[in-house]
Amino acid sequence: MKKILVKIAFTTLVVLFYNCSNSENSNITSSINTTRPTPPILDSEVQIGSQIWSVKNLNVSKYTDGTPIPQVTDPTQWANLTTGAWCYNVNNFVNGNIYGKLYNWYAVAGIFDAASATNPALRKKLAPTGWHIPTDAEWTQLTDCLGGSAVAAGKMKEIGTAHWWSPNTDATNSSGFTALPGGWRYSYGAWTIVGYGGYWWSSSELNTTNAWARCLISNDGYFYGGFNDKQFGFSVRCLRD
Repeated sequence: MKKILVKIAFTTLVVLFYNCSNSENSNITSSINTTRPTPPILDSEVQIGSQIWSVKNLNVSKYTDGTPIPQVTDPTQWANLTTGAWCYNVNNFVNGNIYGKLYNWYAVAGIFDAASATNPALRKKLAPTGWHIPTDAEWTQLTDCLGGSAVAAGKMKEIGTAHWWSPNTDATNSSGFTALPGGWRYSYGAWTIVGYGGYWWSSSELNTTNAWARCLISNDGYFYGGFNDKQFGFSVRCLRD
């Protein structure tokens, strides 16, 4: 398999300690909840420790107030964005039906025009009502609950090779997170194809040009953390408020 190079600076994660469960004998609670009032786009969810996650990647094209998020297909235009946008991987809507949309971080932050870029009070909300985009600390809480970054990805990845490239190492999906390899879009507008791995944004900003994200790939069980240019196109998972 050809090595896929990713523009990413991995950093050592600061380990944060959280309680995974009220029970000392149980680290993971995983169940599909059908009693909560969920928006149609998030029609299933899973509880992992004290957190409730959406089971599918986000696939919306509007902010919660109805403001459209532009679909940007052109690579040059994508590379020069400083406001929110989305795309399908390789501009194929079939990928959206399976893996959800890829969003730049500006969409995650709700930045839709020049004014909202400098004034957070003007920003939109990407996650549906009752949900939010997880912070980097909330991703760390999930990672710790699943036994740490060295093993968490295996417990999160969908089993088998229907969507993941072989060998899909360590995949058990014992958490019920059902991570799919939706690929990503580079800051300069090109894509990696689906199957190799996936990236998920956090809402946490590092600086004016970078934000924190998480990654897992087909050939190991490690859940990677690092920062990327805000122009990258990544998947989004939502967390219950």
